[in-house]
Amino acid sequence: MKILHTSDWHIGRALYGRKRYEEFELFLDWLIECIRSQGVQALLVAGDVFDNGTPSNRALELYYRFLCRCAGVGCRQVVVTAGNHDSPSLLNAPREVLRHLQVHVVGSMTEAAEEELVLLQDGEGVPEVIVCAVPYLRDRDIRRAEAGETFQEKGKKLVEGIRDHYRTVADAAMVRRDELGRQEIPIVAMGHLFTAGGGTVDGDGVRELYVGNLGQVGGDIFPDCIDYLALGHLHSAQKVGGSDFRRYCGSPIPMSFGEGAQQKVVVTVEIGAGGTVVEEIPVPCFQPLVTVRGEWSSIVGRITVLKKEAVPTWLEVVYEGDELLGDLQEKLRELIQGSSLEILRTRNLRLAQRTLSRMATEETLDDLDPDEVFTRCLAAHEVPREQQEELVDAFREALLGLHEDEVRGES
Repeated sequence: MKILHTSDWHIGRALYGRKRYEEFELFLDWLIECIRSQGVQALLVAGDVFDNGTPSNRALELYYRFLCRCAGVGCRQVVVTAGNHDSPSLLNAPREVLRHLQVHVVGSMTEAAEEELVLLQDGEGVPEVIVCAVPYLRDRDIRRAEAGETFQEKGKKLVEGIRDHYRTVADAAMVRRDELGRQEIPIVAMGHLFTAGGGTVDGDGVRELYVGNLGQVGGDIFPDCIDYLALGHLHSAQKVGGSDFRRYCGSPIPMSFGEGAQQKVVVTVEIGAGGTVVEEIPVPCFQPLVTVRGEWSSIVGRITVLKKEAVPTWLEVVYEGDELLGDLQEKLRELIQGSSLEILRTRNLRLAQRTLSRMATEETLDDLDPDEVFTRCLAAHEVPREQQEELVDAFREALLGLHEDEVRGES
C-alpha cells in the first residue's frame, strides 16, 4: 500500500496581517494531483489542520472540499488526527458523516485504545495496514496533577503518560493483527508532539506543547512494533533519531520568513510485507518569502535583482548597517515602487541600538514570544535570578492551560 504523510497545514494562518488562503488552495489542488500521479491509496494528516480552534468559513470550505475530492483520485482512505492548534470537538463533530467518505478523524485521546485504530484495506477489502491514529495528547488527558509535586515530577509523569498511551494503542494494534490472523500486516503510528533533538527555526510559530522542554520525548518511547511513524508539529522535514521510518514531514508551505528558503515536502510511504520504501516529494513554492538583510547598499542590490526577476514576492527587510537611517521605511517604499515585491516586515537594527528605550523602537509584540515578554517583566521588577526559573515554569504551565482552553472553546 502506498501512503502519503502530511501535516501542519495551518489553514487560515496569516503572515504579518496578510491572509494566505490562495496559498492553501493552491497547495490542496497540488496535493490532489500528487495523490493521483503517485498512486496514493491512503492519506495521513498528522495534526494542525487549522491554525486555530475557530477556523473561518473559508478555511472549513477548503478542508471539506479537499476531503470530498480525495476518493475521486484513487485515495481510498484518509486518516486525520488533531494537533495542538486544532479544536478536538470541531474536528470530531462531522466524523460520522465523514466516515461514509472513508475519512477517519480522531480529534482527542479516546477512552478505549481500539477507537484510535484504523484498518486500511485494499480495493477488495483485504486488510493491508493498521494505523495507530494517536492525536495530540493534552497534559490534562495523560497526567493526573497532584498537590506539591515538583516541576521535574510533573515532567516525568508527562513523558510516562505519553509512553504508556503509545504502548497501549500499539498493543491493541497487535491484538487486532492476531484477530485478523495476518502477522505480516504492518503497523503505522501517527503523533503530534516534540521529540528530543527536533529542529525548529525562528518565527515558525511552533508552540512548546507542554511545560518548558519537558514535552520533548525521546525516540525510545515509541514501541518497536511500529513500522513507520508519521509525526506532525515541527515545521521542518526531518528524521527522528536518524531513522528513515520515523519522520516529521514538516509544513507544506513556509509558516515564517525563517522557513522561506526551505524546500517543503510531503512523504510517500510504500509499505507491505516486503518492506518499507520512503520518498520525499517536493512541494512547489506558491508564495516566495525572502529575507533581505545587511547594509543599505546590500539591500538595494538584492532588491534590484528581485525586481528584475518579476516574481510576486513577500519581503522581510533587516537593516544592519552602521549608518542611522530614520527614513528606512520611505526609502524602501520608493525602492519597490512599481514592482511585484511587497514588504511585510521591516527591522531597523541600527535605530533600535541607538534608541534609549527598547520599547520605543519599531519592535512590537509580534516580534516577541510570550516567554520573552514574561522574562523582560521579571527583569524589570528585579526578581532574583534564583526565583526566575520557578516563575517561568509556572508561567508556561498557565499559558499551556489557557491555550488548551482556547482550542477547546472554553475561553
